[in-house]
Amino acid sequence: MIDFQAITDSTFNYNFHTHTQFCDGRAPMSDMVQQAVACGMKHLGFSPHSPLTFETSCNMSRADVRDYLTELEDLREQYRGRIMLYAGMEIDYVDEFGPADRYYKTLPLDYRIGSVHFIRSMVNPAEYVDIDGRFERFKAKMHQYFNDDIEAVVRSFYAQSLKMVEAGGFDIIGHFDKIGHNAALFHEGIDEEPWYDKLVLNLFEAIMDHHYIVEINTKAFARDGRLFPAMKYMGMLKRYNAPVLINSDPLLINAGREEARKLFAAF
Repeated sequence: MIDFQAITDSTFNYNFHTHTQFCDGRAPMSDMVQQAVACGMKHLGFSPHSPLTFETSCNMSRADVRDYLTELEDLREQYRGRIMLYAGMEIDYVDEFGPADRYYKTLPLDYRIGSVHFIRSMVNPAEYVDIDGRFERFKAKMHQYFNDDIEAVVRSFYAQSLKMVEAGGFDIIGHFDKIGHNAALFHEGIDEEPWYDKLVLNLFEAIMDHHYIVEINTKAFARDGRLFPAMKYMGMLKRYNAPVLINSDPLLINAGREEARKLFAAF
């Protein structure tokens, strides 16, 4: 396992949430490494969306895993001495299939991010629906798959996240309150309600009990001014001395990270 504490103690020049052309990444891995080197990064981890038991437009296929790992080894050799590169994966938890599954234990990964992106449709429980992404798509899916019941969607997201934490098999929990952003756009103020905060706090306590690293994800900061977890929870992370990584997962691999660091330090 990577010594993340040693890395974060010695440098801020890192990013461990980076997607690739093998999933829904917008640029080849080689371009991302070039960009990382250009902005002075010392550590770059790739975390393509994991293969699932069903096909999606976002996740890599099992057939591509070998090519992903081979390309990473080639880039390690090419950039040896200039930047440390790591083989990671952002692994979806979908019911009982997730980071703890035997399949992922067989892969030579340096680290694993555990995340929830899919929940069961209320219209057809056999169907899994991606509730991540831009609000316009989320809003359409709310009507099509969830009868516009936003509270049920939020509760399902946190229940599944809690199961993932209990099941284990990962090192970092990714953007653990991500649903709050789209939920608040769909129903203003829902992420300020006491029952919502209770769900977040229950999940955070489980995260701490299992000693996972908490990701502060800056993906939506430039566009929407939002971090994951939301800024109101930064004080909580500080009080509990939670181990933290500040990651950005769009093409601009350093986007919003310095701003997030300053905001986090201010709490």
